[in-house]
Amino acid sequence: MNQQRNPEDLDLESLRRKVSEIRARGEDVQTSTELNPLAKQIAAQFSDSNYSPSMLIGQFRLFELLSLLIIGLIAGYFLSPHPEGMFAARFAVVAAGSALTVLLLQVVDAYQIPSIRAARRTAARVLGAWFVGFGLMLAGLSLSEGVPPSIVGALLWFVIGAVYLLAERLLTAFAIRNWARNGVMERRAVIVGGGEPAKLFIRRLEEQPDNDIRICGIFDDRGHDRSPTVVAGYPKLGTFAELVEFARLARIDMLIIALPPTAEARILQLLRKLWVLPVDIRLAAHAHRLRFRPRSYSHVGAVPMFDIFDKPIRDWDSVAKRAFDITFTLISIALLWPIMLAAAAAVKFTSSGPVLFRQKRHGFNNETIEVLKFRSMYTNMSDQTAVKAVTKGDPRVTPVGRFLRKSSIDELPQLFNVLKGELSLVGPRPHAVHAQTGERKYVDVVESYFARHRVKPGVTGWAQINGLRGELDSDDKIRARTQYDLDYIETWSLLFDLKILFLTPIRLLNTDNAY
Repeated sequence: MNQQRNPEDLDLESLRRKVSEIRARGEDVQTSTELNPLAKQIAAQFSDSNYSPSMLIGQFRLFELLSLLIIGLIAGYFLSPHPEGMFAARFAVVAAGSALTVLLLQVVDAYQIPSIRAARRTAARVLGAWFVGFGLMLAGLSLSEGVPPSIVGALLWFVIGAVYLLAERLLTAFAIRNWARNGVMERRAVIVGGGEPAKLFIRRLEEQPDNDIRICGIFDDRGHDRSPTVVAGYPKLGTFAELVEFARLARIDMLIIALPPTAEARILQLLRKLWVLPVDIRLAAHAHRLRFRPRSYSHVGAVPMFDIFDKPIRDWDSVAKRAFDITFTLISIALLWPIMLAAAAAVKFTSSGPVLFRQKRHGFNNETIEVLKFRSMYTNMSDQTAVKAVTKGDPRVTPVGRFLRKSSIDELPQLFNVLKGELSLVGPRPHAVHAQTGERKYVDVVESYFARHRVKPGVTGWAQINGLRGELDSDDKIRARTQYDLDYIETWSLLFDLKILFLTPIRLLNTDNAY
């Protein structure tokens, strides 16, 4: 017998399917809208970066691991009857025991922000994890060194470790409460959609003792009769079109759509505009009875939110990518400086003008950055706007510049853009702000063009590895390049970056489209 389904089930399943189609097709609707003075003022207040709770938890976990390791090594040194020649074995045992303690703390949820803030309430869990980890560490030392440590010494070690963990967590809880009050550690959110649904959601959110979300304002297209100018104490800052500009000026972490799931057409219309932004997009799910699998949801206390889009390359992934960029950029500069020096000399002595060419291009979140290149054109013919693309046999390009462009040596100064944090080594290639195909800008050709800017642009990228470098003289080329860029963002990993980086010199041998 078939079970009868709630009509709302159909709406939400359809919504999930259509959201996937938006991601696959790369749909969006771009508008450029001037913000009103209030929205500009609030955007300026949130223009500085905040501190991610996920980053804090990761750093806290690492700090406790290192602290327990140091305490264990010092205690083991004084307790061991045979300290000479046993350091390596002792280090391995203490490191394993410290790591196991941290793992147990993770298992008992002692690394959740609510648990850290409630240090007294979670003290028993912390002591239990330390007791088990310490006991196994002590047994490992006894087996590896043949003689068990003294009972008094072992007891002293356990007490020091326990007191340290409890005291450190009390201080951290105090610091977190201060950071939350001062806005240092928070997730900044904008509510999309006003009226009664938004009001109910905000009230539920504010009731949660572990709420780390700071609402920056509300955006809604409806008039004041259906969506008042102030909802639950928060101002309505503008329309959905203005929200796109607001999210590019302010450091926003999350957009929360406070509309009923049955308003499918309106939600999809919003997603076509908003998915290009580098933020988490959530659908408030507190007001309906449906429940998907747990992995479909994120929660703030008891308030569920349906996860629609996630910000790409976030938190520790961004730290890992930045470390990757710095490491391989320094290696590249160390290996390539003679080539860069020779290129600079060739540009300087074969044509008048500066060695470096600076061009404004689109960076992360559609910000404007100034990218460095070796000058490849005659100074009096240089085109800062790149409205007219360089073509084969272009008379504006110097003989030296033609070689530099074909070999991509002209791009090497962008390694310094990477060190400044404006570019990554690998990512979607940044295009000039006014670049276009024929008479149309790229955004007018490709619906999903601005979605490329959800991550930092790169010196090299997946599209270039697949032969899409050089002149973009047709709609098909810019569409294909954008699709490769979006595929890269969706499937990013450090191994993927490494693959692209090492394939780059090989694929540069194909100079057919490089003028």
